[in-house]
Amino acid sequence: MTQAVVLQHISCEPPGVFEAVLDDHGVKVIRVELDAGDPLPELKEADLVVAMGGPMSVNDEADHLWLAEEKQWIASAVHAGVPYFGVCLGAQLLAASLGATVSAGEVPEVGVLPVRLTADGLVDPVFSVLGWEFSALQWHGDTFELPAGATHLCRSSAYENQAFRVGSAFALQFHLEVTAEMFEDWKDVPAYRISLQATLGDGGFELLSQAFDSARDEMADSAGRLFERWLATTECNFSEKTC
Repeated sequence: MTQAVVLQHISCEPPGVFEAVLDDHGVKVIRVELDAGDPLPELKEADLVVAMGGPMSVNDEADHLWLAEEKQWIASAVHAGVPYFGVCLGAQLLAASLGATVSAGEVPEVGVLPVRLTADGLVDPVFSVLGWEFSALQWHGDTFELPAGATHLCRSSAYENQAFRVGSAFALQFHLEVTAEMFEDWKDVPAYRISLQATLGDGGFELLSQAFDSARDEMADSAGRLFERWLATTECNFSEKTC
């Protein structure tokens, strides 16, 4: 059976729509919640790696000692050719693991906002499924430079680097995978409420919730099509493990 190691950094940020696709393909999920102290598995256990978001920065190693080991593990996985799919923090982790700089952006990017494919994105075997422009949930203050040899796939009006590919490793700064249940759970995270009040002001969660509800079905459809395409381009046969 194909195994996907899912790297989580907070319990309320699971793979959401992506996990449903994994289930449909009979992929076994090995969930590793690093913030809760879960150890990283042996690399040989990972046929696929899916790295999710979280409230911390990749540079917060002093407060989260496991970040250094996680970045080393990700670098080893990618160099070994293990297909990788990173979302938000997971994208920044990929960039940092491959030697690129991750730093605070000029302003946080928060909201349901348009993302556009680059010329390379439009012909990419995975991202081209999204079309020229699509809506995505943005919620980040950090940004990243592209690693050496990366292909730039997406941009937004606020941040040039929204997605990239290095070999079989893909990274996206934005969220498409969030379910209604996940979004409700985020309301109970103090760090998330503080973040929204700082960026959107009083009632920030309510404003973002309205925007999310109006675009949720569209984003879920994009998430399903994107992740299906990514799985299809990996070297795994999901009816019989061959990778």
